[in-house]
Amino acid sequence: MTNELIKLDVQSGIATIYLNRPEKRNAFSDDMRTEYLAVLQEVASSKDVRAVVLTGNGKGFCAGGDVAGMEKRMQADPGEVGFNGWSRQQRVHQCVSLLHSMPKPTIAAVNGAASGLGADTAISCDFVLASEAASFSWSYINRGLVPDGGGLYFLPRRVGLVKAKELIFSGRRVDAAEAVQLGIADRLVEPEALLQAAWRWAEDVSKGSATALALGKSILNQTFELSASQVFSQGSQAQAVCYTTRDHRESVQAFLKQRDERRAAVATEGKA
Repeated sequence: MTNELIKLDVQSGIATIYLNRPEKRNAFSDDMRTEYLAVLQEVASSKDVRAVVLTGNGKGFCAGGDVAGMEKRMQADPGEVGFNGWSRQQRVHQCVSLLHSMPKPTIAAVNGAASGLGADTAISCDFVLASEAASFSWSYINRGLVPDGGGLYFLPRRVGLVKAKELIFSGRRVDAAEAVQLGIADRLVEPEALLQAAWRWAEDVSKGSATALALGKSILNQTFELSASQVFSQGSQAQAVCYTTRDHRESVQAFLKQRDERRAAVATEGKA
């Protein structure tokens, strides 16, 4: 499937979403956000997709929000600015929430600059793979704004509260090596190896039961907000569901078959 501003390619169960506005360093326009949300909904509901890789076309990952859109908002009737902004934020939050709660593993393959909303989008994924050409900046402060794409939530969980404040208050640029050191990115690869590495990683983390992955992720996403007893309770409920799945039954049967075959082999050797 190919859209004008978002490209989606599904191969061997791995969905690769390309932000496809390279002439603008993949800055999000309202139209692009609409297409992006539709693609996220599609891959979230598809049983053919086991994992998702998110990357950018061209030299940049995502330059954040579209400056032309900011200019347009400034020219709007002052009496409409508040409601228009609220409506826009609803779509932003839909995208962030859907990417974060995606019931399958997600990997941001950051090929270049990830700024503002782009940086937020990257760390909304489960894992961040950075090209040596990548960089990150929470540059909202330079436009008199605060992070609205999840950075206020995700960044402290990756780097700690004090470092998150420093990065958000200063808006400074973090290169790829420092990003790995701080925990913004999880792995670093050469630019030409980025997508192959992302696809291999996606395969590695999506081999298991889709049900177990989805349930486990949904609980892990809440770990810092829930009490221990709540996590234990949700884990018990999730496990009860897993007991009923075909994946669990078939894996146990396969294990038992291998055990019986090993025992038979040992018994045969003992008689020899």
